[in-house]
Amino acid sequence: YGSVFGVKDSHDDVVMSGAFAASLRAWSDRKALPALLWQHRMDEPIGVYTEMKEDDVGLYVRGRLLIDDDPLAKRAHAHMKAGSLTGLSIGYVLKDWEYDRSKEAFLLKEIDLWEVSLVTFPSNDEARISDVKNALARGEIPEQKKIERVLRDVGLSRTQAKAFMAGGYGALSLRDAEDVGSALNALNALKNLNF
Repeated sequence: YGSVFGVKDSHDDVVMSGAFAASLRAWSDRKALPALLWQHRMDEPIGVYTEMKEDDVGLYVRGRLLIDDDPLAKRAHAHMKAGSLTGLSIGYVLKDWEYDRSKEAFLLKEIDLWEVSLVTFPSNDEARISDVKNALARGEIPEQKKIERVLRDVGLSRTQAKAFMAGGYGALSLRDAEDVGSALNALNALKNLNF
């Protein structure tokens, strides 16, 4: 969740249910979604959001990091998988709020949402990444060139990688027998593919 409703954050702000509704409608009208940034740095987008909506809990977000094209996104993905980066935080312009003396907090009623960042320390401690999936876990089939690259990374020649892709393990000829170790390494790498 990019934000969780009803939780007093480290800035004494409480985002109220419905606070994002108008902003999300405006984004929808533009056929776009707020930016996916690294640590609130406007010059470091690292992916795109594919879904963003309010539900009973808060601002639900789903996105995709550009791990094949952006080294920072790849690094962020590794930290997310390891659990060393789990926070999300919103960047916004405040449209409507009130101060609640009993809660000693600012109640944020309407927010113009600009971005949701991956962060180390979120203001709202409950705004956390709940699931990190790779392309295979989502049921997507990786592109052939990506699999060929993995095969080459573990020691197969370009010719062997292409032969493997065209005909599977049996396509590697006996003349490649000295490279059986490389082929076995490639098979093990395929089991652990992460796209």
